[in-house]
Amino acid sequence: MKKLNSIFIIDDDPITVFGIKKMLKAITICEDISDYKNGKQAMEGLKERLQHGYPCPEVIFLDINMPIMDGWEFLEELVNIKLPERIIINVITSSIDPIDYKKWNDFRLRCWHYLNFKNKPLYKIEATDLSRVHLAS
Repeated sequence: MKKLNSIFIIDDDPITVFGIKKMLKAITICEDISDYKNGKQAMEGLKERLQHGYPCPEVIFLDINMPIMDGWEFLEELVNIKLPERIIINVITSSIDPIDYKKWNDFRLRCWHYLNFKNKPLYKIEATDLSRVHLAS
């Protein structure tokens, strides 16, 4: 099992959040799994961690379509924050719009962090979702 210090789940669907947490228990040991209903709450949580010297999440599961601040807006803001470590970001979506895949690829090419692209529903989280590899599925 892979040991991680911190994971963020940013998704407004409680069933997806529950499923991700359940799947994570089978492949990782992590005491600090935080979930947020939108990108704004997650960004505030991230900035608060930085302010208090707490570690940033090593892995983020990020939904694209959410109220208040969606996944793309969250990524746009994240790109402009200087973080000490790279984050593995799993962009998850039920969208079948090719524009969303193109946006992911554009972010992947200009972002310092590692971005994976996953379609919902997630049936399984694998070690590669917690690794520093660019994936498209």
